[in-house]
Amino acid sequence: MKQVCLSFDIEDWFQVENLREVFPPETWDKAELRVERNTRQILDILDEKNIKATFFVLGWIAERVPGLVKEIVSRGHEVASHGYNHQLNYNLDSDALRKDLENSKKLLEDITGIEVMGYRAPTFSISDEVMTMLKELGYKYDSSLNDFPLHDRYGKLSGEKSVGPFLHSSGIVEIPMPLVSIFNKRIPISGGGYFRLLPFGVFRNLVIRFLKENNLYVFYMHPWEIDDEQPRVKDIKLTNTVRQYTALAKTERRLRTLVDEIKKRNNARFERLGQLLTSSVKQEETGGAQ
Repeated sequence: MKQVCLSFDIEDWFQVENLREVFPPETWDKAELRVERNTRQILDILDEKNIKATFFVLGWIAERVPGLVKEIVSRGHEVASHGYNHQLNYNLDSDALRKDLENSKKLLEDITGIEVMGYRAPTFSISDEVMTMLKELGYKYDSSLNDFPLHDRYGKLSGEKSVGPFLHSSGIVEIPMPLVSIFNKRIPISGGGYFRLLPFGVFRNLVIRFLKENNLYVFYMHPWEIDDEQPRVKDIKLTNTVRQYTALAKTERRLRTLVDEIKKRNNARFERLGQLLTSSVKQEETGGAQ
């Protein structure tokens, strides 16, 4: 049985790294909060498709709209941590990093009354130090490894890696983002900006090909990526403009179509990431998950 895990990083349009020069954290309380409407739109799509997913919620968001976090749980989805303040982990000292990981987990657990097992680093800024802290703080899995060397912001992990979930030396299960090889280059097909920047037909075909060769596909997206009416920020780098605003008007339709295509072409079961833990450890003990 093929497994597909949809995941959503719950942050608002002004909190992304693309706009950090214009919107540092001290300005966020003055920005228009659009995350509730956009997240509920995603929740409605998932209800329509009868799919349960994982939502990596930013602590800053959870603190301001706890009702949204409760609604995510009440509609049958998993809540996991996206950190508190969406800062790149490698820019934080050890004390600040530990505080961010600990506070975001406790905040979400206080709101939901449910253990938070998973974590995804802001902009995939994962490291061995982060993994060790996650283990010490009681997390069970991470889904932050995007092993694409050409991206200027992603973090790295040492040691042996697998296409599918694997047990990191810290004792944390890592559930990495999927990549495919094209002309000896590894290309991300995990979602996010790649979902908007690549022609949809190309992206869809790469996902279908990946699922033919592998048993697990992990997809991620942000609520602001379906919001074509979000404020447009000028005076930022062209690369950041492209990353932030390309194909926003098409993303919701693409999400619906991708889900339908996966259901039609693959005998796939849609699951929350936390549901993979038992099978992930078992697969690792028998030589990796492929």
